[in-house]
Amino acid sequence: MHHIDVRIEKDVYDVNNSIADANSSHLREHGVRAFDLLGAIGSGKTALIERMAPLLSEKGLKAGAIAGDVYGDDDFRRIVALGIPAVNANTGKECHLDAHIVEHAIDHLPLDQIDVLFIENVGNMVCPTDFRLGAEKRIVVVSSTEGDDVVNKHPMMFRGCQIGVINKVDLAPLVGADLDRMERDMHRYNPGVQVFRTNLKTGDGVAPLLDAILR
Repeated sequence: MHHIDVRIEKDVYDVNNSIADANSSHLREHGVRAFDLLGAIGSGKTALIERMAPLLSEKGLKAGAIAGDVYGDDDFRRIVALGIPAVNANTGKECHLDAHIVEHAIDHLPLDQIDVLFIENVGNMVCPTDFRLGAEKRIVVVSSTEGDDVVNKHPMMFRGCQIGVINKVDLAPLVGADLDRMERDMHRYNPGVQVFRTNLKTGDGVAPLLDAILR
C-alpha cells in the first residue's frame, strides 16, 4: 500500500511539472518573465508587488499579477488598485497554487500587455514547496515578526528559492528578532540564495531587490 501511495504522489508531481513547463513556454512566447512569490500570510508579498509595480513602470516595463488565496479577494483588490492586469485565483480547500490553476489564470491575462508577472502564492510556508508553477524564479518573503526561527522551521521552502527577502526589518528590535540569524539560516539551507532586507512600509531595500529579480 505504501508503494501505491508513493506512485500516486509521483504522478501528481509529474503532471504538475509538465503543466508548469508548458506555462513557462507559453509565457516566454509572449515575452513575459514570471516570478513566484511565497511566504506566510502578512509577510509582505502583496506589499512587495505594490512597491515593485511603480518601479517597473519607471523602467518602461509593465507589471501583471496572479493573486493566489484560499478564499476572498483582499489581495486582488489591492493589486487592481495599482492599475495593472490581475487575476484572482482562489484555491478553495487547497493551501497552495498549482500549475493547473496558474494555467487557467494566465488564460485570463492580456499577456501582450505584461512584461513582468508576479504569481503571489497562497500564504503558507509548507504546502507550496513542491508545486512548480512555471515561474523563472522563486522568491520567499519572511518578516521579522514571524520570529527569527521561521527559516529554520521551514528549510524546504528556502532550498528551492533563488531569492530570500527579510521584511519588516524596522520591527525586529521590538519583537526581539535577530536578522543576522535569519540570513545565516537562509544561507545554511541554500548557500546560493541572494538575501535582501526590506521595509516595505517605506520602500527601503526594494530597488536593489528588484534589480536582482530582473537580473
